[in-house]
Amino acid sequence: MTGERSRSRVLSWLVATLLAAAACTTVPVPQSVRAPAPTDGFDHADLDEFLRKHVDGSGRVDYAGALRDRKSLRRYVAAIAASSPDSDPARFPKKADRLAYWINAYNAWTLHLVLEHYPVGSVHEIKDGLARAVGPVTPNGAGFFFFQRILLGGKRTSLYALENSVVRRRFAEPRIHFALNCASVGCPRLPPEAFRPDDLEEQLARETARFLGEHRNVEVDAQARTLHLSAIFEWYADDFQPSIPEWITDAAAPGLRAALTDCADCALRSRPYDWRLNDQAAD
Repeated sequence: MTGERSRSRVLSWLVATLLAAAACTTVPVPQSVRAPAPTDGFDHADLDEFLRKHVDGSGRVDYAGALRDRKSLRRYVAAIAASSPDSDPARFPKKADRLAYWINAYNAWTLHLVLEHYPVGSVHEIKDGLARAVGPVTPNGAGFFFFQRILLGGKRTSLYALENSVVRRRFAEPRIHFALNCASVGCPRLPPEAFRPDDLEEQLARETARFLGEHRNVEVDAQARTLHLSAIFEWYADDFQPSIPEWITDAAAPGLRAALTDCADCALRSRPYDWRLNDQAAD
């Protein structure tokens, strides 16, 4: 969220107090479907089915169509609400099992939250209950990322806590920033498939290459000695070590790597984030 770093300390005590008061909006877990019975592993097929039906090659979502056909997403949300690596660790024996679950859980709940409020033009418009009252003193998007309460393995949490207290803290994997999708145009493009434990390394590498290869996210202006970047790099600078330019250079394709090497002393500039909904209908 824009300005997150400069306000995070001030906001943290407010959020903790408000959440402790249980005054946030809990989005209901679908009751019309039954979560699959637990197995030895965790099946992401329902999310995969939904994404293949409703997400195009540009990462845009057919939300209007999904409203009429989201049984598979409802089943998946019911499944992740009932079971997680924390509640049922035996089902997630490998690191890839756990990371794939948390990434998919973030993306699935984001889709479910948007569909529960659709039509909207941005996640910033999703403000229920207390979020409306505290909106003036919280960052843009707080109503969505902080105050919408989700359920994972029987535990209530938020998208913000899922990203920062679980995924970032436990895995130290910078490439998750190109896999987690916040339903906005400025986000990494949502792939039309679920993340799968057996293919996770390949999928993360693919999504990283796609993100870095788009000029909207990384653009070298050699004449102005400036490197224009997605705001994601500024928000999560601590995750990209030893420095943002060095991390991008190491991960970039050969052509971009050469341009970055020649621009090693360039100034960094963050681009304004595009919070419009990643809706096919908006094209």
